[in-house]
Amino acid sequence: MKQTVVIIGLGEMGSVFARGFLKAGYSVTPVNRQDDIQSISQLTPDPVLVLLAVGESELASSIEQIPDIWLNKITLLQNELLPRDWENTALIEPTIISVWFEKKPGMDYKVLVPSPVFGANSQIIHQALSTLNIPVQIIDNEADMLFELVRKNMFILTTNICGLETKGNVNDLSKNHAVLMNSVFDDVLEIQQYLTGQVFNRDDLLTSMLAVFEADLEHKCMGRSAPDRLKRALSIAEKANLMSHELKRINT
Repeated sequence: MKQTVVIIGLGEMGSVFARGFLKAGYSVTPVNRQDDIQSISQLTPDPVLVLLAVGESELASSIEQIPDIWLNKITLLQNELLPRDWENTALIEPTIISVWFEKKPGMDYKVLVPSPVFGANSQIIHQALSTLNIPVQIIDNEADMLFELVRKNMFILTTNICGLETKGNVNDLSKNHAVLMNSVFDDVLEIQQYLTGQVFNRDDLLTSMLAVFEADLEHKCMGRSAPDRLKRALSIAEKANLMSHELKRINT
C-alpha cells in the first residue's frame, strides 16, 4: 500500500506540495475548509505526514483543530513563522520548512533559492519537492533553522513594507532606496529579536536577504498582504516598547 500524506488546506502552496507527494508515490488525502477533519482522521489514522498548508492568519485556529492522532506528524510552512507559533501548543516537534518558491493563481511555481527544512519529515519533503525540481536544503539543528526562519521574515517584511512607499521591485529597492531599506530592516530586526528572544548578526541577515534579491531582481516588493504586515509589525513593536521610527513614518 502507498503511504498517505494529509494536506490541510489545498490553496496555491498546498497544491504544489500535493503534486510533489503524488509524483513521489504517496497517496494524498486533502482536508478542505468545509470538511469534517475529525471524521477524516478516523479514516486516515496513521499518515506518514500531515502538511498544515493554511495561511498564517489561520495557523493558530487550525492547530487547535488538529486531531490528537496527527499531532506528531505535522509539517508547517507558513510565512512569518517562528517557534512561538508552535511552542506551547499540542504539536509534537513539528517539521518546519521555510518556503522559497512562489505560487500565484494562473501561473506555475517560481523558485527563488533552496527551501530550508528541519525536522523528522525533512527527507519526505525533500523527496517530494525534488520530483518538481524544487531545491530543498535539509537543516540539522534548531539554531540554524531559526536563522532561516528569521531570514525569510526579514525578506518578506522588509520588502513588503518598503514596497508601500517605493511600489517597485527589489532591484530598485536596493539600488535606489538603500536608506529606506536599511531603516526598515533595522526596525524589523528589532521585532524579530523581541519575538525570538535571540540576537542575530545583522550583517549575516542582510547579506542573506540580498542574496534572495539577486535570485530574482524583478521580484515585486509589495504583496497584497503588505498593509496587514505593517499593522501587525507595529502592534508587536508597541507591545515590546520598540521605537520603530521608520515603520511608524510609513504608516502615517
